[in-house]
Amino acid sequence: MKKKKIPVTVITGFLGSGKTTLINRILSEDHGIRFAVIENEFGEVGIDQDLVIREKEEVIEMNNGCICCTVRGDLVRIITKLIQSERPPEHILIETTGLADPSPVAQTFLTDPLIAEHTSLDGIITIVDSLHVYNQLENTPEAKDQIAFADIILLNKVDLVNKEELGVLEERIREINRFAVIHRAVKGNVDLRKLFNIGGFNIERALIVNPKFMEIEYPFEYGALYQLRRGNYAIVASPNGEERSMKMILTHALEATSEKLLETIANPAAIIFSGPPVLRNSGDALSLGNEAQKLSITEPNTTFLLSVPEDGNFVLFTEHLPHEFSLVLKHADGDLVEPIISKEFRAAHSHDESVSSVGVEIEGELDPQAFMYFINGIICTFGNDLYRYKGIVAIKGEPEKIVLQGVHMLFEMQPSKPWQKDELHKNAIIFIGKNLDRNILTQGFISCLVRK
Repeated sequence: MKKKKIPVTVITGFLGSGKTTLINRILSEDHGIRFAVIENEFGEVGIDQDLVIREKEEVIEMNNGCICCTVRGDLVRIITKLIQSERPPEHILIETTGLADPSPVAQTFLTDPLIAEHTSLDGIITIVDSLHVYNQLENTPEAKDQIAFADIILLNKVDLVNKEELGVLEERIREINRFAVIHRAVKGNVDLRKLFNIGGFNIERALIVNPKFMEIEYPFEYGALYQLRRGNYAIVASPNGEERSMKMILTHALEATSEKLLETIANPAAIIFSGPPVLRNSGDALSLGNEAQKLSITEPNTTFLLSVPEDGNFVLFTEHLPHEFSLVLKHADGDLVEPIISKEFRAAHSHDESVSSVGVEIEGELDPQAFMYFINGIICTFGNDLYRYKGIVAIKGEPEKIVLQGVHMLFEMQPSKPWQKDELHKNAIIFIGKNLDRNILTQGFISCLVRK
């Protein structure tokens, strides 16, 4: 008898579109489904986990990168742990960061053997901010990608625009994705039966949107297979301009004689590669095993030592192409060692480097007037460049935690859970946008503290 797979729904949408609000609606309704929620944040301070309703559901947060690239290995590990638990969830929700391209997330469920065996991608829901979507489509390619790959589009915040504007907006969305079902909503208020059990992610349509959809994005650009004899070797590299470090994996491999087999090795290597690397400095010995290593390449011909205990096949994956760092493998006598097979891989996409996040955490209570002056000042200073800001703060005189949610020039503050009697009052806030000034945001927030 075929085992029933756990359905997975990916919830995506640009910053501030209402993803967390929808998830809270899903978790609070009486549907009898046991969910697991995987949250992904773009930023230095984890906040979304505190914004999500936590009852019987398991909420897991990742904030060390974008779920569409650098933390893909963490995503695989988390889902593997969920499906192998004594009481697996009945449905998995994945909320991506607002800057994520959802296609690599979908790839994970189609290409990883264990996950594909136990889960099925039910669909991708993209939430669209009706008021700000035009600006997002003009300035950020991710916003368009999120709409293009959606099975369902939730046109949210429709109360902020008139009916004529909504009609024009829907036509614009259908120019990008004419196959998705569109639902209108205010604060994610939609019949949940319309969001689940939709029949699976449409891979054929995904290939129309992006013919290279099934080409996996890897966290490395290069892979090579070597046949090495027992003995001593060295990896030698030089800085590439201002770039002075490179991540790599060097591990044992089964015999491989084709690029196809090298690609097979690349899948588990990508998971290892996403883990925290061990720093290696000039003269350090490199390890042969399942761990990522970060080479600190500080000067020309920086040398890292390698001892091979026995004859065998070894595979090397590097974050960048070797020629960019003049990276070579040498025998102890100085002779070059050439790989048997090498291949360039499709590297993970890059985000707009001008988009960054600034997170601040401080203890104490905030002066309400000073805090409002600070928020209004930030809005006037950064305006449309401020994509998203959110936080949980302790306002003097307020018995509850105050949740701040903002997009561009619009924001709201709502009371949340009461502060417990002996609970330490902590404030956490994050700003996501273009060309942000860390010092202004950090010092401005700190200045709101009530002075004792």
